[in-house]
Formats: sequence, structure tokens, C-alpha cells
Amino acid sequence: VSVLFAGSGYGNLQQQWPECVNRKLSPVSSYAPQPDYLEGDKDDDLIKPKKLQNPVKASKSHQELHRELMSSCKRVETKPELQRVLESRKRDQLIKLRKQEDEAHRKISPLEAELMKRHRKLEETETQRHSETQRHSETLRDTQRHSETLRDTKRHRDTKRHRD
Repeated sequence: VSVLFAGSGYGNLQQQWPECVNRKLSPVSSYAPQPDYLEGDKDDDLIKPKKLQNPVKASKSHQELHRELMSSCKRVETKPELQRVLESRKRDQLIKLRKQEDEAHRKISPLEAELMKRHRKLEETETQRHSETQRHSETLRDTQRHSETLRDTKRHRDTKRHRD
């Protein structure tokens, strides 16, 4: 190792340093003093600084979310949890609705069946009455029109006869 400034205090450091660390010295490093942490752990009694933690990343909720995201990324072509839950609820509702409809069709007692028949018959008779009243009102209108036209033609004839 060549010493540029043999008379200075840096010369001794330069000669000792390459023995501790296996690397070549750069020209800039020969001018600067070497850091004291390379010499070893002489100051075991001192409190060493630690890197501060990010409070967001240190929170439990963030860690759980990160864990869930990492696990969901591993599963390829799967649906998100919310979508799966919504689909399962919809499926359960459809199944429940179908069961209720099936039970409603199966559990009709004879009394209920008779009541339903009577109700249907009543509705049919009401619709027939309604249609008959409509037809009747139409025929009344038609007859009124015809009678009016007949009156008009009769008046017209009478007025012609009196003129002649």
C-alpha cells in the first residue's frame, strides 16, 4: 500500500485498514478517515438506533389485509370473497323461494282447493258480466245511432214532401 501523506495521521489508518477489509482502496478513501464501526463492537453498552416502523404497516388491520391480498393473488381465476358471498346468498334465497312455492302447491287442503275453485268461478262470472255489459252498451249505442239516423231521414223526407 502506498502512503501519500506519510507524515499525517491518516497514513497509519491507511496501512491498517486493508488488512481488516478485503477490497481495494479508492483514491478518495485514502484521504478520508475510515468509519469506526469497521473496527468492531467496542461500544456494546451504547443503545444502537433502530429503524422506525411505519405505523400504517405495523397496524394489525393492514397486516391482515396484506396477508389476505397475498393469499388471494396466489389463487388464480377465483372470485373475490364479497362476490362469492353475494352469489351464495342469492342462490340460498332462490332455493328458499322454490321450497316455499313447492310447499304451497303440495299443502293445499281440500277446503282450500274448493275455495280456490269458487274464487276462480266468481272471477270468470265477473269477467263474463263485464263483457256482456260492454256488449250490451255497444248494442244500445248502435241502436240509438240507427234510430237517430232513421229519425233524421224521416224528417228529411217529411220536409221534402211539405216543400213539394
